[in-house]
Amino acid sequence: MTLLYLVRHGQTEWSRSGQHTSITELDLTPEGEAQARSLHGRLNPSDFQLVLCSPRLRARRTAELAGFEHYEIDDDLAEWYYGDFEGLTSPQIRQGRPGWRIWFNGCEGGESSDEVRARLTRVVMKVRASGVDRAICFGHGHASRVLALCWLDFPIMFGQSFPLEVGSVSILGREKESPAIIRWNS
Repeated sequence: MTLLYLVRHGQTEWSRSGQHTSITELDLTPEGEAQARSLHGRLNPSDFQLVLCSPRLRARRTAELAGFEHYEIDDDLAEWYYGDFEGLTSPQIRQGRPGWRIWFNGCEGGESSDEVRARLTRVVMKVRASGVDRAICFGHGHASRVLALCWLDFPIMFGQSFPLEVGSVSILGREKESPAIIRWNS
């Protein structure tokens, strides 16, 4: 049974302000750096046989500050592509799209929920096929939530019920014969 650890990157200026950030390259704030460094004592790189990381700077910096010098970039771990909503907050998006929620409406000019689910399902399949005891993925808020939903085989709309804090660690595994969340937002 593989345990899959999910690490959301540390705080950036836009995660602090609530702006949707997919392809915009932002570094960590000083607080985000501290969050990433605090993982160094909680996560031992030698415990993981598979280390995957989003190609985005904020995820790579989090991995490195957490003590993970060697990782495989996996483009499938990139954040949900927000398209026309890049850099906007949810209230700003709702000014033009009343009632908008990413889990139900997707992103104009960006990825659909089906596209996001397809690429994060590939990550799940890669982890499960690896046969390792422990794997870790350094990624993002929405994409990591979708990854967890793919692990559990839950509908994407359930993502609204799994908020993910910056700098947090979550663990996916099994409970008897069922895929399960072992720990969330620790």
